[in-house]
Amino acid sequence: MNGPLLLTTIWLLPFITGLAILPLNRDAHQKIKQISLLGNGLNLLLIIFLLLRFIDSAPTMPPGSHASHFLFAYRTAWFSILNIEYNIGVDAISVLMMLLTGIVIVCGILASWPLEKQSKEFFILLNVLVGGVYGVFVSLDLFTFFLFYEVAVLPMYLLIGLWGTGKKEYAAMKLTLMLVAGSAFIFAGILALYFESGLQSFDLSRLALIRFPLAFQLWAFPLIFTGFAVLGAMFPFHTWSPDGHASAPTAVSMLHAGVLMKLGGYGCLRVAIYLLPEGAQFWLPFFLVLVTINVLYGAFCAIRQTDLKYITAYSSVSHCGLVLFGFAAMTFAGLKGAVLQMVSHGLMTALFFCLIGMIYSRTHTREVDDMGGLMKVMPFLSVAFVIAGLAGLGLPGLSGFVAEVNIFVGAYANPATLNRICTVLAVLSIVVTAVYMLRAVNSLVGGPLAGRFALLTDASLLERAPVTILLACLFGMGILPGWIIKLVDNAVHPIFNNMMR
Repeated sequence: MNGPLLLTTIWLLPFITGLAILPLNRDAHQKIKQISLLGNGLNLLLIIFLLLRFIDSAPTMPPGSHASHFLFAYRTAWFSILNIEYNIGVDAISVLMMLLTGIVIVCGILASWPLEKQSKEFFILLNVLVGGVYGVFVSLDLFTFFLFYEVAVLPMYLLIGLWGTGKKEYAAMKLTLMLVAGSAFIFAGILALYFESGLQSFDLSRLALIRFPLAFQLWAFPLIFTGFAVLGAMFPFHTWSPDGHASAPTAVSMLHAGVLMKLGGYGCLRVAIYLLPEGAQFWLPFFLVLVTINVLYGAFCAIRQTDLKYITAYSSVSHCGLVLFGFAAMTFAGLKGAVLQMVSHGLMTALFFCLIGMIYSRTHTREVDDMGGLMKVMPFLSVAFVIAGLAGLGLPGLSGFVAEVNIFVGAYANPATLNRICTVLAVLSIVVTAVYMLRAVNSLVGGPLAGRFALLTDASLLERAPVTILLACLFGMGILPGWIIKLVDNAVHPIFNNMMR
């Protein structure tokens, strides 16, 4: 299979999987889940094959390179009158984000195996969402990029509103309105790039060669960056995220925090920073202050929570703030660490929500104050939760350490006084993270076992599968990070050089 066909198959297969589910009877719950797992499992294998081909084919980018090199590129006219093309290709960042998506969706389907309420509609929407995510990561035409971006975001309204819990209608509406507002900013910025370039083109590679006027960059950069950063839960536009996380069903929480929030960071890097480097240099110190608030505010809010999902949700606000913090550091190590953090946090938060869903299905509560002693009856889930908590702390040997050390070292390497003050504040958030992580872990697994939990059972073989996969990825990235760091280095060099020239 040639490269362009492989990329097309990867984004198209989830839509085909959804179509395969469409004619099935609503009561055929097992068959619906089996088809979803088969389609997305096959896609994960294709992505692993793509990764191996990419590693074998990718040239080493010279340190002074200013142009990103996309492999397996293909383009053909789609809507010629506006120069909209079907234009695809991938670099290392794209491939790693696709691998993360493939792992999370397979684990999410396995974690959702007990779901039977309108399972047909649920898995169709889930596949549509994932197809949109893959489309974003392979698109080099900004119009199709935005089209896939909307396809990935909009199904969240129904997935939370219909299958969620608690204040699900409120959470779904709030999420949708905030993200649509962000999308309006993005679309306005993309159209501005299209007309200002003089090329009348949406081609990312061609637009990257244009040196847009400074006056244009000064207003276009904050427009595009803010639009994407809304999905990355940047302060003060983060409030949709905790409610959305807390109300979403397990698989949707896993995708929401593990993958969808990374679309925001990916867009900030791929579109705003890469295409508008002078605007980035001017505005990123301002955004550095906002994302430092993100890191601290999210951590302090997590301390005050007693609901496991809200703890994890505010933790995500803090940890996703580190992604934008790495971008705003304006150093090579900071950018590299931010990309690594997107992968690491995606794995970690998917594991958290997977475990919380399994624990809730047994205890019927998410309040940590109502739990305790679960290690006695659920040792597998309890140990996994402890490891996830340690990953959140950035413990060496787990993926969080690899990402966070690059971000903090890179941010402090920038000699600007503001950068160093913000870095010190962000590092102090680790102490706050330790407080809420260790408290949650201790409240959950330690202490005496409540009588009503005495007969609870541990994870089944099917439930252990997604947990084991995610744990293996956290340890794999933490213990053997060399190959992924090398890939990210190659992809980040052109973006960094373009920003600093």
